[in-house]
Amino acid sequence: MRKQWYESLFENYGQKYDNEVFTRGTIGECDFIEKELQFNKTLKILDVGCGTGRHAIELTKRGYNVAGIDLSESQLKRAKEKAKSAGLSIDFQHQDARNLSFDSEFDVVIMLCEGGFSLMETDEMNYEILKNVTKSLKPQAKLIFTTSNGLFPLYHSLDEFFASEAEEGNSMCKENKFDFMTFRAHDVVDFEDDSGNKKTLECNERYYVPSEITWLLKSLGYKTIGIFGARLGEFSREHTLRTNDFEMLVIAEK
Repeated sequence: MRKQWYESLFENYGQKYDNEVFTRGTIGECDFIEKELQFNKTLKILDVGCGTGRHAIELTKRGYNVAGIDLSESQLKRAKEKAKSAGLSIDFQHQDARNLSFDSEFDVVIMLCEGGFSLMETDEMNYEILKNVTKSLKPQAKLIFTTSNGLFPLYHSLDEFFASEAEEGNSMCKENKFDFMTFRAHDVVDFEDDSGNKKTLECNERYYVPSEITWLLKSLGYKTIGIFGARLGEFSREHTLRTNDFEMLVIAEK
């Protein structure tokens, strides 16, 4: 079966991933998560699409009980290496977020930096991720995730945004075409993997507007849903979502 773009991107990208611009907000993002949890270290956390484990590792350092899942074995290998180097024992598992093995086991799910959700090739697959993380949560629990803000490309050029974020040696997103009928961004990504091989992938990702996210989460039984602007390393309920926020921060409670 032909690999999807996100599988190809992350199959040998653990080292390079940690140097990307969008991975530099870990400390501030974990500060926010701690406040949301009211510093309750008895809570059990699941990090979906944990990647190289940056949030799981930082939260574990702070005394929280965290498990991490990811579809990429390369990312998980890097996460395990980092945890071992830090002297931490973290349950990192190779799982597909569309078919999780957990049932009412966690008090909190975090799914940050498009940790699976919105990367899938169909809306139905993205919904399966939300269904599975919801199934993984206990009856009274919290889901915290980020996703691309569908309001952003209505007012701003994706080409200009990605060009402004580009850095030498990191991945480069170009030839961006946004489909206003499907709210999917189709683009080309140039990157170099951990072995030094230069690659080009055709990618596409779903952008969501707040009303869609609200409807999806209400259909899954969430009672309280808050949607805010997601700023790198500065998550806050004080940041009202705006059209110039590239990502939105979603906090939902059962």
